[in-house]
Amino acid sequence: MIVSIMQPAYLPWLGYFHRISLADVHIVLDHVQIDKSSKTGFTNRNKIRTRDGWCWLTVPLLTKGKGADLLIDSLEIANDTSWARKHWAAIRHSYARAPYFAGHAHFFEDIYSREWPCLAELMREVTAYLLNAFSIRTPILFSSEMKVEGKKDGLILNLCRAVEATVYISGPFGRGYLREPLFEEAGIRVVYHDYDHPAYPQSYPGFEPYMSAVDLLFNCGPKSYEILSRGQKGALS
Repeated sequence: MIVSIMQPAYLPWLGYFHRISLADVHIVLDHVQIDKSSKTGFTNRNKIRTRDGWCWLTVPLLTKGKGADLLIDSLEIANDTSWARKHWAAIRHSYARAPYFAGHAHFFEDIYSREWPCLAELMREVTAYLLNAFSIRTPILFSSEMKVEGKKDGLILNLCRAVEATVYISGPFGRGYLREPLFEEAGIRVVYHDYDHPAYPQSYPGFEPYMSAVDLLFNCGPKSYEILSRGQKGALS
Protein backbone atom coordinates (compact mmCIF):
# COMPACT_ATOMS: atom_id res chain seq x y z
CA MET A 1 0.00 0.00 0.00
CA ILE A 2 1.62 3.22 -1.21
CA VAL A 3 0.50 6.29 0.74
CA SER A 4 1.05 10.00 0.28
CA ILE A 5 0.18 12.62 2.91
CA MET A 6 0.09 16.38 2.34
CA GLN A 7 -1.54 19.47 3.76
CA PRO A 8 -4.26 20.80 1.45
CA ALA A 9 -3.53 23.77 -0.79
CA TYR A 10 -5.49 26.39 -2.67
CA LEU A 11 -5.18 25.82 -6.44
CA PRO A 12 -2.24 23.38 -5.95
CA TRP A 13 0.80 23.14 -8.22
CA LEU A 14 1.72 20.21 -10.48
CA GLY A 15 3.90 18.37 -7.97
CA TYR A 16 0.96 18.16 -5.57
CA PHE A 17 -1.11 16.21 -8.08
CA HIS A 18 1.81 14.13 -9.28
CA ARG A 19 2.53 12.84 -5.78
CA ILE A 20 -1.13 11.90 -5.33
CA SER A 21 -1.08 10.06 -8.66
CA LEU A 22 1.77 7.83 -7.41
CA ALA A 23 -0.15 6.67 -4.35
CA ASP A 24 -2.73 3.97 -3.73
CA VAL A 25 -4.28 6.22 -1.07
CA HIS A 26 -3.77 9.92 -0.37
CA ILE A 27 -4.40 11.48 3.04
CA VAL A 28 -5.16 15.20 3.22
CA LEU A 29 -3.45 16.45 6.38
CA ASP A 30 -6.11 18.97 7.36
CA HIS A 31 -6.28 18.84 11.16
CA VAL A 32 -2.90 20.48 11.80
CA GLN A 33 -1.77 24.11 12.08
CA ILE A 34 -1.54 26.10 8.86
CA ASP A 35 1.98 26.46 7.48
CA LYS A 36 2.63 30.21 7.65
CA SER A 37 6.10 30.09 6.08
CA SER A 38 6.54 32.58 3.25
CA LYS A 39 8.49 29.90 1.33
CA THR A 40 6.47 26.73 1.86
CA GLY A 41 3.02 27.94 2.89
CA PHE A 42 0.47 27.42 0.13
CA THR A 43 -2.63 26.56 2.14
CA ASN A 44 -4.49 29.73 1.18
CA ARG A 45 -2.51 31.01 -1.80
CA ASN A 46 -0.93 30.08 -5.11
CA LYS A 47 0.44 31.56 -8.31
CA ILE A 48 -1.04 32.00 -11.76
CA ARG A 49 0.74 32.99 -14.98
CA THR A 50 0.15 36.51 -16.21
CA ARG A 51 1.35 38.64 -19.10
CA ASP A 52 3.93 40.20 -16.75
CA GLY A 53 5.17 36.89 -15.28
CA TRP A 54 3.02 35.67 -12.42
CA CYS A 55 0.96 36.88 -9.48
CA TRP A 56 -0.27 35.52 -6.17
CA LEU A 57 -3.91 34.66 -5.57
CA THR A 58 -4.43 34.68 -1.80
CA VAL A 59 -7.62 33.81 0.08
CA PRO A 60 -7.86 36.15 3.10
CA LEU A 61 -8.42 34.46 6.45
CA LEU A 62 -10.02 35.49 9.73
CA THR A 63 -7.07 35.23 12.12
CA LYS A 64 -7.57 38.08 14.58
CA GLY A 65 -8.00 36.76 18.10
CA LYS A 66 -7.36 33.18 17.00
CA GLY A 67 -3.88 33.02 18.54
CA ALA A 68 -2.26 29.70 17.71
CA ASP A 69 -5.64 28.07 17.03
CA LEU A 70 -5.30 28.00 13.24
CA LEU A 71 -6.12 24.40 12.38
CA ILE A 72 -6.60 24.04 8.65
CA ASP A 73 -9.98 22.31 8.80
CA SER A 74 -11.47 25.19 10.82
CA LEU A 75 -9.95 28.19 9.02
CA GLU A 76 -12.56 30.82 8.24
CA ILE A 77 -12.42 33.02 5.14
CA ALA A 78 -12.61 36.81 5.52
CA ASN A 79 -15.56 37.37 3.23
CA ASP A 80 -15.77 41.09 4.00
CA THR A 81 -13.39 41.57 1.07
CA SER A 82 -13.97 41.07 -2.66
CA TRP A 83 -11.25 38.39 -2.94
CA ALA A 84 -13.39 35.94 -4.95
CA ARG A 85 -14.34 38.53 -7.57
CA LYS A 86 -10.70 39.58 -7.88
CA HIS A 87 -9.47 35.96 -8.21
CA TRP A 88 -11.97 35.17 -10.93
CA ALA A 89 -11.16 38.40 -12.77
CA ALA A 90 -7.44 37.62 -12.61
CA ILE A 91 -7.94 34.06 -13.87
CA ARG A 92 -10.32 35.11 -16.64
CA HIS A 93 -8.05 37.95 -17.76
CA SER A 94 -4.93 35.77 -17.75
CA TYR A 95 -6.38 32.69 -19.44
CA ALA A 96 -9.24 33.90 -21.65
CA ARG A 97 -7.25 33.01 -24.77
CA ALA A 98 -5.80 29.75 -23.44
CA PRO A 99 -6.89 26.82 -25.68
CA TYR A 100 -8.83 24.90 -23.02
CA PHE A 101 -10.00 27.66 -20.70
CA ALA A 102 -13.55 27.74 -22.07
CA GLY A 103 -14.10 24.08 -21.19
CA HIS A 104 -13.48 24.77 -17.49
CA ALA A 105 -14.59 28.37 -17.13
CA HIS A 106 -18.12 27.52 -15.98
CA PHE A 107 -16.86 25.55 -12.99
CA PHE A 108 -14.53 28.30 -11.81
CA GLU A 109 -17.04 31.06 -12.46
CA ASP A 110 -19.50 29.15 -10.27
CA ILE A 111 -16.87 28.59 -7.56
CA TYR A 112 -16.10 32.30 -7.34
CA SER A 113 -19.76 33.31 -7.40
CA ARG A 114 -20.45 31.40 -4.18
CA GLU A 115 -19.65 32.49 -0.63
CA TRP A 116 -17.32 30.11 1.18
CA PRO A 117 -17.34 30.32 4.99
CA CYS A 118 -14.44 27.87 5.40
CA LEU A 119 -11.25 27.50 3.41
CA ALA A 120 -11.26 23.69 3.75
CA GLU A 121 -14.56 23.39 1.87
CA LEU A 122 -13.28 25.56 -0.96
CA MET A 123 -10.06 23.57 -1.27
CA ARG A 124 -11.90 20.24 -1.24
CA GLU A 125 -14.17 21.18 -4.11
CA VAL A 126 -11.51 22.77 -6.30
CA THR A 127 -8.97 20.00 -5.72
CA ALA A 128 -11.57 17.30 -6.42
CA TYR A 129 -12.39 18.99 -9.73
CA LEU A 130 -8.74 19.19 -10.73
CA LEU A 131 -8.07 15.57 -9.77
CA ASN A 132 -10.94 14.53 -12.02
CA ALA A 133 -9.75 16.82 -14.83
CA PHE A 134 -6.32 15.15 -14.67
CA SER A 135 -7.93 11.67 -14.51
CA ILE A 136 -6.27 10.92 -11.16
CA ARG A 137 -8.44 8.34 -9.38
CA THR A 138 -6.48 7.88 -6.15
CA PRO A 139 -8.87 7.50 -3.17
CA ILE A 140 -8.74 10.54 -0.86
CA LEU A 141 -8.98 10.45 2.94
CA PHE A 142 -8.95 13.36 5.40
CA SER A 143 -6.93 13.24 8.59
CA SER A 144 -9.61 15.28 10.38
CA GLU A 145 -11.97 12.32 9.93
CA MET A 146 -9.52 9.57 10.92
CA LYS A 147 -9.13 10.20 14.68
CA VAL A 148 -5.40 9.52 14.58
CA GLU A 149 -3.17 11.20 17.15
CA GLY A 150 0.50 12.18 17.24
CA LYS A 151 2.84 15.07 16.50
CA LYS A 152 5.16 15.81 13.60
CA ASP A 153 6.60 12.61 12.12
CA GLY A 154 4.82 10.59 14.81
CA LEU A 155 1.50 11.72 13.38
CA ILE A 156 2.62 10.84 9.86
CA LEU A 157 3.69 7.39 11.03
CA ASN A 158 0.39 6.78 12.80
CA LEU A 159 -1.59 7.84 9.74
CA CYS A 160 0.46 5.42 7.65
CA ARG A 161 -0.22 2.64 10.14
CA ALA A 162 -3.95 3.42 10.10
CA VAL A 163 -4.17 2.59 6.38
CA GLU A 164 -1.64 -0.27 6.55
CA ALA A 165 0.95 1.51 4.42
CA THR A 166 4.03 -0.32 3.21
CA VAL A 167 5.48 2.71 1.39
CA TYR A 168 5.21 6.37 2.38
CA ILE A 169 5.90 9.04 -0.26
CA SER A 170 7.27 12.11 1.49
CA GLY A 171 8.00 15.53 0.11
CA PRO A 172 11.69 16.49 -0.15
CA PHE A 173 11.55 18.49 3.10
CA GLY A 174 10.81 15.25 4.92
CA ARG A 175 14.53 14.53 4.82
CA GLY A 176 14.93 17.13 7.52
CA TYR A 177 12.52 15.76 10.10
CA LEU A 178 11.42 12.19 9.37
CA ARG A 179 12.99 9.59 11.64
CA GLU A 180 13.24 6.85 9.07
CA PRO A 181 14.19 4.08 11.54
CA LEU A 182 10.75 4.43 13.16
CA PHE A 183 9.09 3.83 9.81
CA GLU A 184 11.41 0.93 9.05
CA GLU A 185 10.49 -0.69 12.40
CA ALA A 186 6.84 -0.43 11.36
CA GLY A 187 7.57 -2.08 8.02
CA ILE A 188 7.12 1.14 6.04
CA ARG A 189 9.63 2.23 3.40
CA VAL A 190 10.08 5.97 3.02
CA VAL A 191 10.71 7.40 -0.45
CA TYR A 192 11.08 11.06 -1.32
CA HIS A 193 9.21 12.86 -4.05
CA ASP A 194 11.70 15.04 -5.92
CA TYR A 195 9.56 16.48 -8.67
CA ASP A 196 11.32 17.58 -11.84
CA HIS A 197 8.99 20.30 -13.12
CA PRO A 198 8.16 19.82 -16.82
CA ALA A 199 7.94 22.67 -19.30
CA TYR A 200 4.85 23.09 -21.49
CA PRO A 201 3.22 25.77 -23.68
CA GLN A 202 1.91 28.72 -21.68
CA SER A 203 -0.26 31.66 -22.70
CA TYR A 204 2.65 34.08 -22.77
CA PRO A 205 6.28 33.91 -23.97
CA GLY A 206 8.87 32.57 -21.56
CA PHE A 207 8.14 29.59 -19.34
CA GLU A 208 7.30 30.17 -15.66
CA PRO A 209 7.38 27.00 -13.50
CA TYR A 210 5.60 26.37 -10.20
CA MET A 211 2.28 27.88 -11.19
CA SER A 212 -1.05 26.55 -10.03
CA ALA A 213 -2.03 23.41 -11.93
CA VAL A 214 -4.85 25.38 -13.58
CA ASP A 215 -2.14 26.91 -15.78
CA LEU A 216 -1.36 23.49 -17.24
CA LEU A 217 -5.03 22.53 -17.50
CA PHE A 218 -6.11 25.67 -19.34
CA ASN A 219 -3.18 25.50 -21.75
CA CYS A 220 -2.87 21.77 -22.42
CA GLY A 221 -6.25 20.24 -21.64
CA PRO A 222 -6.35 16.46 -22.29
CA LYS A 223 -2.56 16.28 -22.53
CA SER A 224 -2.17 17.63 -18.99
CA TYR A 225 -1.73 14.33 -17.18
CA GLU A 226 0.86 13.11 -19.68
CA ILE A 227 2.82 16.34 -19.19
CA LEU A 228 2.37 16.32 -15.42
CA SER A 229 3.74 12.78 -15.27
CA ARG A 230 7.00 13.80 -16.91
CA GLY A 231 8.06 15.08 -13.51
CA GLN A 232 8.69 11.52 -12.32
CA LYS A 233 12.18 11.39 -10.83
CA GLY A 234 12.51 7.87 -9.53
CA ALA A 235 10.36 8.37 -6.45
CA LEU A 236 9.43 4.70 -6.32
CA SER A 237 12.44 3.14 -7.98
